[in-house]
Amino acid sequence: MATAVARSLFKPRQVGARLMSSASQRTALYELHKKHGAKFGPFAGWDMPLVYADQGALDSHLHTRKNASIFDVSHMLQTRIVGKDRHRFLERLVVADLKELPEGAATLSLFTNPSGGIEDDTIITQQRDSLYVVSNAGCADKDLAHLLKHAKIFQSEGADVEVLKIDDHSLIALQGPASQRALEQLAAVSLSQMPFMTGQFIDIKGVPCHVARSGYTGEDGFELSIPTGEVVSITQALLENPQVKLAGLGARDSLRLEAGLCLYGSDIDSTTTPMEAGLTWTVGKRRRAEGGFIGADIILDQIANKGGSRRRVGLVVEGAPARAHAKVLSAEGEEIGEITSGVPAPSLGKNIAMAYVKKGFNKKDTVLKVQVRNRVQNATVVKMPFVPSGYHKV
Repeated sequence: MATAVARSLFKPRQVGARLMSSASQRTALYELHKKHGAKFGPFAGWDMPLVYADQGALDSHLHTRKNASIFDVSHMLQTRIVGKDRHRFLERLVVADLKELPEGAATLSLFTNPSGGIEDDTIITQQRDSLYVVSNAGCADKDLAHLLKHAKIFQSEGADVEVLKIDDHSLIALQGPASQRALEQLAAVSLSQMPFMTGQFIDIKGVPCHVARSGYTGEDGFELSIPTGEVVSITQALLENPQVKLAGLGARDSLRLEAGLCLYGSDIDSTTTPMEAGLTWTVGKRRRAEGGFIGADIILDQIANKGGSRRRVGLVVEGAPARAHAKVLSAEGEEIGEITSGVPAPSLGKNIAMAYVKKGFNKKDTVLKVQVRNRVQNATVVKMPFVPSGYHKV
């Protein structure tokens, strides 16, 4: 099904230690966004589309749940880790079991720090001769510097590893239940047997691309790493399908929150441990036994003893929406936590939020209160995701 693609597909280059970022960068799709009436806003040093002329964030959200939408995510950091010691190297920095990850399989993992906190969340795919790593735009400079620093240390110990930044490919996310059919029309192959959280090289309109079945909406979908010179034509070809529309960051945020997915810098950060964030499932079984990653002593002790003082929870909020930094109170009025993300959920017609609360107040159906401006409103702890996932099953 996948085309045979040489190691040089991405044509990555080694980067130096000095990292520069423009105050206002633009992706290769910027002019296409303008053509479709995009309203832009700043995000992680980039001008990114928020909404489009043909539909607002609410309509875009609902369209994604029913059909398919294209999100420009070219601002995210793409890297490849190469060399025979690449697994041993990256396992020093993340919690995943990469040695046992099958070829073509992908996993969500976490960069951690000595205090057991999360420096970033990332998707890592096992390729034949490399590890393909996609990291958040807001952490791009920090993550790249972290990788390069530790690669230099590892190399000084005689290890064979190299960190390569992919800077000649753009990244788009095609998300929604109509995604598979829309992509199949351009790829001329069946994708029905491609499992969720896998990636492979596929020709799209004759162009070799890396296609990952993953995303950030809770729906079936794909993330396409496309040679930058071809990304406009491929995006336009996808948009010829009447079920496919462009979508911006406004819809992306409400979609991911309904799916119970964390936004780095809001729902997880360098002070949040995997135990507190409900992300212990990212720590591989072998890694729990062997450790060997930054902050392992703290993280593994918390997992073994159910430690940490707080827990991430989902809330359904009565009354007005509870936004980030709103205080969470116990039924008796004690301050026990804080909202990290909150939106009106278009798919549910309810206000939802993520929050961290003191351990013991995180059980499902626990009735709490949130302070929204000068009002105190009821909120109930619910299981996440808020909306059932639509991930593809083989």
